[in-house]
Amino acid sequence: MNSSAKVVVIAIDAANSSLVQQWAAEGVLPNIQSLMATGLIGETRSVEGFFVGSTWPSFYTGTNPARHGFHCHTQLKSGTYEFLNWKSREELTKNEPFWNHLSRAGRRVAVLDVPLSSISRGLNGIQTVEWGAHDAIHGFKAWPTQLAATIQSRFGAYPLGPHCDADRRTLEEYQTLVDRLILGARRKGELTRSLLTQDSWDFFIQVFSEAHCAGHQCWHLHDPRHPAYELDAAARIGDPLREVYVAIDTAIGEVMQEVADDALLVLLIAHGMGYWYGAQFLLREILYRLQVAFPTIPSLPQGRRQLRPEDALASCYRRLPLPVRHSLKPIRNAVHDWFGGKQPLPTLHADPRSSKCFLVDNGPAVGGIRLNLAGREPHGIIRPGAEADLFCTELARDLLEIRDERTGDPVIDRVYRTAELYRGDYLEELPDLLVEWSDKVPLGSLIVGQGLGATVRMSSPKIRTLEGINDWNRSGEHRIVGMFVAKGRGIAPGHVGRTTSILDFAPTFTRLLGIAFNDYDGKAIPELVGVAAAVTNW
Repeated sequence: MNSSAKVVVIAIDAANSSLVQQWAAEGVLPNIQSLMATGLIGETRSVEGFFVGSTWPSFYTGTNPARHGFHCHTQLKSGTYEFLNWKSREELTKNEPFWNHLSRAGRRVAVLDVPLSSISRGLNGIQTVEWGAHDAIHGFKAWPTQLAATIQSRFGAYPLGPHCDADRRTLEEYQTLVDRLILGARRKGELTRSLLTQDSWDFFIQVFSEAHCAGHQCWHLHDPRHPAYELDAAARIGDPLREVYVAIDTAIGEVMQEVADDALLVLLIAHGMGYWYGAQFLLREILYRLQVAFPTIPSLPQGRRQLRPEDALASCYRRLPLPVRHSLKPIRNAVHDWFGGKQPLPTLHADPRSSKCFLVDNGPAVGGIRLNLAGREPHGIIRPGAEADLFCTELARDLLEIRDERTGDPVIDRVYRTAELYRGDYLEELPDLLVEWSDKVPLGSLIVGQGLGATVRMSSPKIRTLEGINDWNRSGEHRIVGMFVAKGRGIAPGHVGRTTSILDFAPTFTRLLGIAFNDYDGKAIPELVGVAAAVTNW
């Protein structure tokens, strides 16, 4: 039975669009190949500086990060030196998702596993959050609430669980990971077909997250150019990315069979994936060596509980030299597990009374730095205006001087201010400075089978020689570029001759479905809204 949905969006989270196009052309992904042969193809670009954490919130609000206010899983709480606990908050963004506007206008919507979204209570339709999503904040929830039990009874729990990171894996454990991702794609396809055909939807979206996890964890098993690539491992395990992409393509093909010929079908890859690059794990130490930030041992605030032993040990561990920290990591992990293995909220790692700036999380590809600004931060040091401008200029110059000692190339491409890119009521909830690492210098590569990272050496006149080891388990990292393919009545096959912003999809979908809502930063995509009469014929 074909669905009568008017707009159907099938998204792949954090896939490499070049690989998708290559494998589609080779026939490895036959369903995407078929869609590309008959559809309109366009390149997409996510939000500059924040494409790791803000892609999906920017997609579903149609607004830039300074307007929706979300850039990372761990964000600073305004007016404090403390970090937010997103798990205790129902809403992640300050602006509403476009499907709320559709719902209030009487449109029937189905919103399934859109990353970094929250449940819209009272939605005119159905919604799932984090049944099978890479980014887990709230845990699996659904609307109506009884839908969660229905999904679990029929389709079970998602095969992988809420996270795919691990300290280290054997080759057999990588194979288990890939097998679970393939099973996850298959079950998600079955779930999608079931929900797509159970009602008459005006708008329907499902996001496949398996490529996201596979890209982060398995890039070194896919790419022969990666420093950690091992021919023997490749012979034993094959190409994990290819296998996972094939599984997603198979699931998409089954879903496509249920999409009516007169519906608008959009395949969307919102942002990309490639090899790991940059040395974000050294940025805090760089700020210390530039003497713009200074470490501190956490003190006991007035009225607060007593400092836990694990907090004190963690503080001492962070003050050790990087090579010593690395050698002691197995002991640190054992102590961590002994204390219960809980992941506390991050702390500042900088003395707010003497630091001119401090690091805030923003993802590995583009580092985030916040100024300790007078009048904004409780113990602000730098005065807004000319003093802050001069500080940013000098810090950017010092950062851009840092070179990779192996190649002599700069390790940082750009340092720029968020306020140069965006305007919005929540600009000050974002980092002030953005440090864009060069992806021409593949630093911090994982060494397979050992759980160790390659040694990174960089230097400049001010930081001298800085050496560190990236021992995080990921070998793949995000890229800003994605793609879309659209097929429907009135859409001519071919290529869009420009790059489409991720902000443009929300106004496109609301306009297609006859909703007059214009408070977006993006603009409707002309090639798609030209078919509005076909899909809004009630």
